[in-house]
Amino acid sequence: MGLQRFQVVRDSFNRQAIKVETPSERPAAYFGSMVFDRSKMVKYLDAQTCAALLDCMDNGAHLDRATADKVAEGMRVWAMENGVTHVTHWFQPLTEGTAEKHDSFLEFDSEGKLIEQFDGKSLVQQEPDASSFPNGGIRATFEARGYTAWDPTSPVFIHDDTLCIPTLFVSFTGEALDYKTPLKRSIKAVTEAALPICRMFDKKVKKVYNYLGWEQEYFLVDQELYCSRPDLMLTGRTLMGHESSKNQQLEDHYFGAIPTRVEAFFRDVEVESYKLGIPLKTHHNEAAPNQFEIAPIFGETNISNDQNQLVINIMRSTARKHGFVVLLHEKPYKGINGSGKHNNWSLGTDTGTMLMAPGKDSNGNLQFITFFVNVLAAVQKHNAVLKAAIATATNSHRLGGNEAPPAIVSAFLGRTMTDVLHKLLEMPSDTPIQISGKKSKSLGLVEIPEIFVDNTDRNRTSPFAFTGNRFEFRAVGSSANCAGALSALNAAVADQLVEFRQAVEKEMQNGKSQNVAIIETLKPIIAEVLDTVCFDGNGYTREWQLEAARRGLDVETRVPYMIQAFTNPDTVEMFERTGVYTKKELEARNEIKWEIYTKKVQIEARVLGRMAVNHIIPAALEYQTKLLNNVKLMKDSFGDNYMNMAGVQMELIEKISALVNQIKTGVDEMIEARKVANVIDNQFEKACEYYKIATRLDVIRRPLDELEEIVDDNIWPLPKYRELLFIN
Repeated sequence: MGLQRFQVVRDSFNRQAIKVETPSERPAAYFGSMVFDRSKMVKYLDAQTCAALLDCMDNGAHLDRATADKVAEGMRVWAMENGVTHVTHWFQPLTEGTAEKHDSFLEFDSEGKLIEQFDGKSLVQQEPDASSFPNGGIRATFEARGYTAWDPTSPVFIHDDTLCIPTLFVSFTGEALDYKTPLKRSIKAVTEAALPICRMFDKKVKKVYNYLGWEQEYFLVDQELYCSRPDLMLTGRTLMGHESSKNQQLEDHYFGAIPTRVEAFFRDVEVESYKLGIPLKTHHNEAAPNQFEIAPIFGETNISNDQNQLVINIMRSTARKHGFVVLLHEKPYKGINGSGKHNNWSLGTDTGTMLMAPGKDSNGNLQFITFFVNVLAAVQKHNAVLKAAIATATNSHRLGGNEAPPAIVSAFLGRTMTDVLHKLLEMPSDTPIQISGKKSKSLGLVEIPEIFVDNTDRNRTSPFAFTGNRFEFRAVGSSANCAGALSALNAAVADQLVEFRQAVEKEMQNGKSQNVAIIETLKPIIAEVLDTVCFDGNGYTREWQLEAARRGLDVETRVPYMIQAFTNPDTVEMFERTGVYTKKELEARNEIKWEIYTKKVQIEARVLGRMAVNHIIPAALEYQTKLLNNVKLMKDSFGDNYMNMAGVQMELIEKISALVNQIKTGVDEMIEARKVANVIDNQFEKACEYYKIATRLDVIRRPLDELEEIVDDNIWPLPKYRELLFIN
């Protein structure tokens, strides 16, 4: 490899940035041009069909077959005007990616002539093979039938020459086999649970919305270098590699000037995203070299989550055009920051009220406090479930690192809101909650500052942080589908809101006023969350781990055991009460998660073993041979005196032999451990054995990385971190 590697690097760095073919119009002129949005509905559907479709989208009304046929025909006409030749049901199976099967519009008419047609049946439903996707035993191999069903609330869009219809994916017997179905159920549960509480404060509220703003972190790497690293290609991360002399210690990459090639990539991604109605707002350099972030304006959760999956697909295809590969692994490089996907979550009403932000008066503030405290209570009760929702083989490398929250779900409030909650515990239950600065005279003890957003510092060690008008679920991994975490969060909050409303109604039946009943119901909840889940300190410390365990929070760090939380009896009951998951679906998801964990560790173990034996050991022995030849030449030249002159060479020769032996022994022991694990049938037990195998990988890696520092650079067979991490 050696010299060839440097040529690859030079070619890569000297490549001219691809000229971005941006539309001549401003983004607003073509935003949503490839989406069958409301303006397209008005243009391509008759008034009655359009009204029926909008009623279906906004109010969940039934769409009959005749109307579906008219909708499908309007979509076909629009699509063909834009050069579309195929149609697909676009869905999100339990693979952390998307799936699609393309069909042409071609059909035979009654006379046997070929025509182009798209009807309501094809729009509403398709039948992919359910047994070929992860299903946790719900479908056997010979039971292949499954269905994709159109989600009218998520816009149909055009990508390349294909009309894409966002759909749910369920088994023949009705179980969810995807991320979208539970997410939509959870949105329904939390918005329905929130509505009657909102109406306690404002009778005009008719609907509650669920909002998501995601922040997508990722790495870029030169495609040629990526193709020279089998570990990157097959696992998404480097399984070996010594840290670069310079990485992120100077903190010069974060928010720094964006490299020209990367800026060109960003622009292309934004153009394609704008066409699909995705409101990307921000892009910038992240903390680690070659790490970047992209984020949109907030949107409704179901649509925003679809858009995140679309942006990931767009980034991957666009990166190739610019000579890059996108790395979404949570920890592709050792010793520098990994990548997460922060999920900014909130609720709002059709009257324009954001429920996670202070109100304009004491009534609005009490509403804010009500939802704020109940979200904390949901996180406190179900902290293990929220952790299970983000637990994966890849995210385990990131959680607990200096750039990510620990594997303990706690909530950061900041000084202001912590003080507010303490004051609420002390005040009389009939005291109004005022916003300081709004009134010339304070009527109560509890005041929320008028300048509220960003009134406190952020805590990067908190998995679940309040950031002024929303909660930020920071523990979600870069490669994850947001829906996994948000389905659990929405369900937990929905369940807590229902319990809270019932408690308030009981207090009111005892003769208490509504506001007094609310405050008195909140007080014991506040006391409990302050004592358990609320923590504003450093989440990285050993002291916090001990304190969290004392408080009763889940402190498990082993991924297979973390996943078990999904099928705890209390958790199953919560999900079934809210209608988000059935027990069968939860059991199936656990089987899938354990199986995926096992397979990912298994692949890493295989790749590491083969790279060590086929790449590194031969290179080390080649260099050792050069040293031995050098020693032989010195002996021939200087006789018995050569030993006084070849001390360094002999030391290196012996060290290489020792390291090679360590590597070979470690690989052999790992292979034997895999043989033991592979015959286990129980998926949980198998995953637990592979957890032990995962701990062996770093043991094997240490001598490999040490060899990298010894072996001649021209002999070393892999691109090094100094080459992978810097784009000019």
